[in-house]
Amino acid sequence: MCGIVGYIGKKQAAPILLDGLSKLEYRGYDSAGMAVYDGSRIQIQKAAGRLKVLDEQTHGGAAMPGTIGIGHTRWATHGAPSDDNAHPHYNQDETIAVVHNGIIENYLKLRRKLEAKGCTFRSQTDTEVVAMLLGYYYKGDPLEAIVKVMHRVEGSYALGILFADHPDVVYSVRKDSPLIVGQSAQGCFCASDVPAVLKYTREVYFIQNEEIAVLSEEKIVFYNIDGEEIEKEAKTIEWDINAAEKGGYAHFMLKEMNEQPKTVSDTLNPRLKDGRIVIEELGMSDEEIRALRKIHITACGSAYHAGITGKYVFEGLARIPVEVDLASEFRYRDPIIEENTLVIIISQSGETADSLAALREAKKRGALTLGIVNVVGSSIAREADRVMYTLAGPEIAVATTKAYTAQLIALYLLAMKFAQIRGRLSDDACAGMIKDLKAIPAQIQMLLANKEDIQRFANRYLAARDIFFIGRGIDHAISLEGSLKLKEISYIHSEAYAAGELKHGTISLIEEGTLVTAVVTQEDLYKKAISNIVEVRTRGAFVMAVTNEDNTQIEKTADYVIYIPKTNRYFTNSLAIIPLQLFSYYVSVGKGLDVDKPRNLAKSVTVE
Repeated sequence: MCGIVGYIGKKQAAPILLDGLSKLEYRGYDSAGMAVYDGSRIQIQKAAGRLKVLDEQTHGGAAMPGTIGIGHTRWATHGAPSDDNAHPHYNQDETIAVVHNGIIENYLKLRRKLEAKGCTFRSQTDTEVVAMLLGYYYKGDPLEAIVKVMHRVEGSYALGILFADHPDVVYSVRKDSPLIVGQSAQGCFCASDVPAVLKYTREVYFIQNEEIAVLSEEKIVFYNIDGEEIEKEAKTIEWDINAAEKGGYAHFMLKEMNEQPKTVSDTLNPRLKDGRIVIEELGMSDEEIRALRKIHITACGSAYHAGITGKYVFEGLARIPVEVDLASEFRYRDPIIEENTLVIIISQSGETADSLAALREAKKRGALTLGIVNVVGSSIAREADRVMYTLAGPEIAVATTKAYTAQLIALYLLAMKFAQIRGRLSDDACAGMIKDLKAIPAQIQMLLANKEDIQRFANRYLAARDIFFIGRGIDHAISLEGSLKLKEISYIHSEAYAAGELKHGTISLIEEGTLVTAVVTQEDLYKKAISNIVEVRTRGAFVMAVTNEDNTQIEKTADYVIYIPKTNRYFTNSLAIIPLQLFSYYVSVGKGLDVDKPRNLAKSVTVE
């Protein structure tokens, strides 16, 4: 879960590397470093802390002359954040430098062997083993050494490599960790993600597993693990370059929350044609959809919460049984995959390691797989049998908002499409639901406009120790996501519970003044939800309720009420989550925390 970037060209490398790393800092920010060939040797500068520390140490890169280099921003896995453990790492005689995203699983075995050969390690990282191993195998041919290392190391990696003997080339290597390369008039680039190079080029190559890219000032040449040259086709990135910038907002998270109306429209509108749902990229025939006997949804974090909502929508509309699994558990529970089973894998990045492993497990067991992803050309998009893109654009804040909202819209559309084809949803009913979907962007905008009231309320809970979220049915799924948002960025202990479970132990945690957020959007469950609110208020809780605009009776039991506009009962998650996102954001801001880069977290979790 680190970010790497490399450059070779006509301009000074270090400022370009710093700029690229600033676009990747969401992937890791406990240390950063650069290696630049200065005309005589590979010079390395690195520092623990945020990227700005490295920027200051190098005077914006001016203190590191040279037109070829690699950089890294780190999220620590092996070895605590420190100057020594920061990347890049040298080989023994400091003639090779390496940056790495991923985990080398057999690094201890390799380290012992290299130590026995006389190598002296300076860090506790697994990455330094790669640098030392490259030095061990290097006999004048970098490609030959790289191929030998690829055959020896186990795990995941995206590598950027410099050889002092070959100061006109950057080498990039990939296995299971994302890597792209691109070319422009300024030179050639490699990076973990598109935003790092979007300022310079929109034509990029997605490096696939066990491929090597050799970057020189004028061209990029690709090889497979056998050292054979291969051809690759560039992809054009359509993202607006401003989408990866703050655009005047205090934080990326606030900007991305305010982009949710557009995100919904962008994900929705291409799939609505003449009043019908048309998902052209799905590629599933009506016969395949009618034959489905079961759906498994597997994902991590917020995408998992979207999947729980999807379970209610698919089962309620299409009457297809659905199981939802954490991707990190899916392949380890020996899942039963029967004939005519669809496995849906949801991931913003399309590179989430656990989700990718779940996808591969599902395919191995014979399931039809569908990826719901945001990044075109990502691993899950390439490896799934079918793919549906969420069209949210780049999301930089670690805590997801607009990508989660787009995932919900994709799931709604899929469930409605399946329900129609299976004869469970009439044309008239579908038309009514489409009308409700089209209203969601304006409804989200209205809820976002209520931010000042929510900010004032949030300021009352800056010192809270525990906050609880409760809900029933789809409301439980909303509660899970609301709770996750709060704990991610405010560091307040927060838990979400199915409201009916309160009496089975959870209610013992309620103390005088404890904030309980009750999500109450399912009309058929109003009475039971209100009973749960009474239960916690009797124990001294202060209750914030998020409910539909017609449920004014809740004011008799809740202390603070946020109303959401009227919509279809299956779509309430898309509206109820907005005030919960705002609440979490303003608690974090009020505490003076780093909203976009919460401690210990990284955006794209590319290791298990």
